[in-house]
Amino acid sequence: MKTTEVYLVRHAHSIYNSDEYGRGLSEEGREDQKRLTELMKNIHVDVILSSPYKRAIQTVEGIAKHINKPVQTIAGFKERALADGPVENFQSAIESVWSNEHFSLPGGESNEGARQRGILALKEVLHRYKGKRIVIGTHGNLMVLMMSYFNRSYDVHFWRNLDMPDVYRLTFVGEELMQVDRIWQRQT
Repeated sequence: MKTTEVYLVRHAHSIYNSDEYGRGLSEEGREDQKRLTELMKNIHVDVILSSPYKRAIQTVEGIAKHINKPVQTIAGFKERALADGPVENFQSAIESVWSNEHFSLPGGESNEGARQRGILALKEVLHRYKGKRIVIGTHGNLMVLMMSYFNRSYDVHFWRNLDMPDVYRLTFVGEELMQVDRIWQRQT
């Protein structure tokens, strides 16, 4: 029974601005990225994938340098689009989309839409890299939405308790999720 290990990595801290693609890590995020790289040096990693967003790429690029492999970007792992622009009340917007799986704000993605996009990308990765250890740099909402595909206890309350960065190892046999382990503990 050959397993595939997927390390879902929520990006490290980034100072918010409207440039979703170009927003990089903050100083705090860069320090956490170094700690994350040190942690992951103890794990054999075969492939590094990421959302195309700079903060996600920067979070996993130290791991990629360590194993001397490129970070490959996959659009399916980008953060869910909450709306077509800034929202007036972020918490209220989050409550709205998490309380109704099919609701979306104008120009945004519903939970179900974002989940399906992420899962499609994840299943392609599971088939392409079967039996490998894969790091995926991604985002909090999308990470939890993908995890909720397998178990609905991964919800908005779980999302609220994520760290930046955060890492969960998902162990698969084929497309069946066998185990989930948190492997990151944020240092304060």
